[in-house]
Amino acid sequence: MSTLSGYRRIVIKIGSALLIDEATVRRDWLATVADDIADLVSAGAAVIVVSSGAIALGRGILGLPRGPLKLEESQAAAATGQIALAQTYAEILGHKGLRTGQILLTLSDTEERRRYLNARSTIDTLIKLRAVPVINENDSVATSEIRYGDNDRLAARVATMVSADALILLSDVDGLYTAPPKTDPDAKFIETVDRITPEIEAVAGDTGSDLSRGGMVTKIAAAKIATEAGAAMVIATGHVDHPLAAIGSGGRATWFRPATTPVKARKRWIAGALVPSGTVTIDAGAMNALLAGKSLLPAGVKSLGGTFSRGDAVSIRDPAGREIGRGLSAYDRAEADRIIGRRSGEIEAILGYRGRAELIHRDDMALSEPVKL
Repeated sequence: MSTLSGYRRIVIKIGSALLIDEATVRRDWLATVADDIADLVSAGAAVIVVSSGAIALGRGILGLPRGPLKLEESQAAAATGQIALAQTYAEILGHKGLRTGQILLTLSDTEERRRYLNARSTIDTLIKLRAVPVINENDSVATSEIRYGDNDRLAARVATMVSADALILLSDVDGLYTAPPKTDPDAKFIETVDRITPEIEAVAGDTGSDLSRGGMVTKIAAAKIATEAGAAMVIATGHVDHPLAAIGSGGRATWFRPATTPVKARKRWIAGALVPSGTVTIDAGAMNALLAGKSLLPAGVKSLGGTFSRGDAVSIRDPAGREIGRGLSAYDRAEADRIIGRRSGEIEAILGYRGRAELIHRDDMALSEPVKL
């Protein structure tokens, strides 16, 4: 998997058409994907799977008819299929020595900041515990106004959430072409996309997949989200065994180059896209710690200002009151008031639960350039 060896956090999207056949899981094919995932994990990568298939699988289990389903029928199928799908992933990944955990998301889970942080924390914890998160849209409760509607964009938002450096969309096509390859003999394969231009978007509008004409449109929309967040994105066929190994050995695929790195993208978002809800004034010792790349601990905070909740952006100020950066608070203002100036080891006794050791983690902080003492 030489071409994937440089990536440390990889999101893989698997669609229903690849995973489900006649309302049953293609277990033999999924086992080859699990082999590939195990190889990536052994090489040191964290792997997150975004999987479709719950409704298609649940439809078969419940004996629902073919054709469009009513909303409540789709939700019932999803509720049933999610159990079977999670069990299947647990069994097949378990045979490769991998543990797994299921996470169900809706659109609002990646847009409402507190829920976003909770989901990110859960995924990070699963990865630290060497488990493979398997994520699906929560179709059992989602309605049209809170749905993604396609797992390509969900996968891209997940990649952004977890600061992934690669997103792989396994598809029914092997990449992007200048025209529909099945109908246009002059269609040319596009191996690399350096930047998503209006021309690339126009091409995608003409090269829909076998499942839907708009299939490539959603993939380009996903590419815009992922590459702006610092992740490379790959579109490759899933109609082969060991599809990830095929990509890693240089098999045909379209690669979208990232516009930045995940760290830089997140720092830019914190520094410029969020309006601070409050202020955190620190002492000289904390100032030196931040300059050395450390997190902000409660002990180094002199005072707070404004009203903010966990996950809100706050302005970080030096002892003279000058803004030196911005960050996302790990605590609500009321809780932060109780722990500032205290050691992290005292937090549990003060708040009654074991919270984060940091008031602002270094990953959730963007310092101004340059910072002067």
